[in-house]
Amino acid sequence: MEHAVTPKLLDYFHARGKRFGLPIAGTFELTARCNFNCKMCYVHLTEAEQRRRGRELTAQEWIALGEAAKRAGTVFLLLTGGEPFLRPDFPEIYRALHRMGFLISINTNGALLNDELLELFREETPTRINVSLYGTTNATYQTLCGVPAYDRIVRSIERMRSAGLSVKLNLTLTPDNLAEMPSIIAEARALGAQLQATPYLFPPVRRDRAGLGKNFRMSAEDAGLFQARYNLLTMKKAQFCLLAEQMSRGIAQRAGQPCEGRPGQGVSCRAGSSAFWLTWDGRMLPCGQMYEPAFPVTELGFDAAWVQTRKATAAIRLPDACASCSLNFLCHACAAMCYGETGRFDGKPDYLCRLNRSYLKHTLALWQSEYGGAHAAVQ
Repeated sequence: MEHAVTPKLLDYFHARGKRFGLPIAGTFELTARCNFNCKMCYVHLTEAEQRRRGRELTAQEWIALGEAAKRAGTVFLLLTGGEPFLRPDFPEIYRALHRMGFLISINTNGALLNDELLELFREETPTRINVSLYGTTNATYQTLCGVPAYDRIVRSIERMRSAGLSVKLNLTLTPDNLAEMPSIIAEARALGAQLQATPYLFPPVRRDRAGLGKNFRMSAEDAGLFQARYNLLTMKKAQFCLLAEQMSRGIAQRAGQPCEGRPGQGVSCRAGSSAFWLTWDGRMLPCGQMYEPAFPVTELGFDAAWVQTRKATAAIRLPDACASCSLNFLCHACAAMCYGETGRFDGKPDYLCRLNRSYLKHTLALWQSEYGGAHAAVQ
């Protein structure tokens, strides 16, 4: 989850959380419903599907969970979905949580921003609003998300920026929007908003167990290629050359994402040690991309669910092969990725292996072709 706090300070908070068993950061997944139908979404359910699977927590339940999380030590809170703005009671939930003192970020597709929400955010400002930007044409949005919403999204971003809100744009690269990657980068710059892209799509195991190891995504080799191209397009020459030079020497790279970890025997990211995720139907997970371990917070209570989540996360073991892999300096394979790809936490995620091998290969090739860098790779 993203927050407008310096990385070093955020690392400090989470280190303290791990040491003392505190849930420093949490995510409230307010709904699985969405006004989009994106091909690659890991959680989206129709209203009928959601009703069949369970009951969406009420505003008062979310507010009570916020009070419990605050008592337990939570500082950072991400509100997400589905699309959280679909809930008519979103302003009630947000206002109550904001007044508790949380540093709140929000994930949204941006299509449902209205005057009421904009005024709410002017009065009680979130730390950041994360908006998904999937393309630069209505046609791409129609193909990928089922809604020709591009113009509406850009207008929402412009309104938020004009209101002085901190906006970050998230780009998920898929076969449907690869051709627009350069124009999406240019659009983000024109909007004056930070852009973060990912070519890796988690298998949607929470939505459908049949999605194990699959999603609407590129081949692993193409994902690595487009990660390298994205870096070339967004980094200054000195920055890209330093990255490539360090990669050629096997120097570990920070992924720039708060959930990053290192492959090894146990979970090394923040999930389940200083961070938690509460689903729309009241289950506590270490991470929103995991199907399990899950604990019913409405039955156990927040504190007991957090204790169980920490205990279960500590017992997870990742693939032994990853700890000795020659590319583990580059890889950020985590428990959620291993599980999503293989159905086991200790299953080796071959898709990630191929992606990282391709990423290294193409980064070094671009370094050489664009800037004359040495063409030497880590074996």
